[in-house]
Amino acid sequence: MFDPHLVATFLAIVEEGNFTAAARRLGVGPSTISQHVRRLEQETGRRLFTRDTHRVAPTVDGEAFVDLARRIVEAQERARAYFAASELRGRIRFGVSEDFALSPLLPHVLRRFSARYPSIDLELRVGLSTELHALLDDAAIDLLFAKRRPQDERGVTVWHDRLVWLAAPDWSATGAALPLVLYPPPSITRALVLQSLDAAGIPWRVACTCGSLGGLRAAIAAGLGISAQSSRLVPEGLATLEEADGLPSLPHVDFILLTATRRPPPAVRAIMTFIREIM
Repeated sequence: MFDPHLVATFLAIVEEGNFTAAARRLGVGPSTISQHVRRLEQETGRRLFTRDTHRVAPTVDGEAFVDLARRIVEAQERARAYFAASELRGRIRFGVSEDFALSPLLPHVLRRFSARYPSIDLELRVGLSTELHALLDDAAIDLLFAKRRPQDERGVTVWHDRLVWLAAPDWSATGAALPLVLYPPPSITRALVLQSLDAAGIPWRVACTCGSLGGLRAAIAAGLGISAQSSRLVPEGLATLEEADGLPSLPHVDFILLTATRRPPPAVRAIMTFIREIM
């Protein structure tokens, strides 16, 4: 049987696309990631990754190992749940920011959480980070995973990431004012984008407003304007722009876990600990 820690490292690299992001997700150093890969390749007797200066990609054998690796990890989690001294039960009203919900990360988290805690039921609420904070303040949800609000120090930071500019691959600026595709206010990302442009003295106009991430991505892909999102959650089919394109750098954002009460029930504490372990 392959070492589950090595298998978990393998999956993190596949899902993140590079060693650095995998190390950040697992909370270890890049050298540990490299050691795990070498040991796993020794155990399998196959080369599992091809590497260049920009990206790591699975080899043919690596692609074949992905499904097997996921089964190994899920089997381990089912065994852990089965032999737990006391099985946690309950229902969690879990608020998740829309950009995270539409990424491949949420299905990954939910699949593994369900395998470990099969008797905990989830009631998912998906929305903008500001909307989820309001629901939490009203005790309409038990837990949120969303961006931290400015000047709000509460919550447990899961990851610290920079915002990046997004555009259609063939997008080019036209006109005196920079066209933007944004959520309606209040929106944490919208406020940070406008503050950055105003500080840089760049004129802008909101070319498209939409309350759903799917609609924003469609408008960006159509070339109506540019927007911003966490660098870890950039969707396929869109390009990132940099300062070389005449745009100001954007600030970092924290994605946090925040509970409605200071002493959350065991089921809520369990999902918080689980997310911090695997993200």
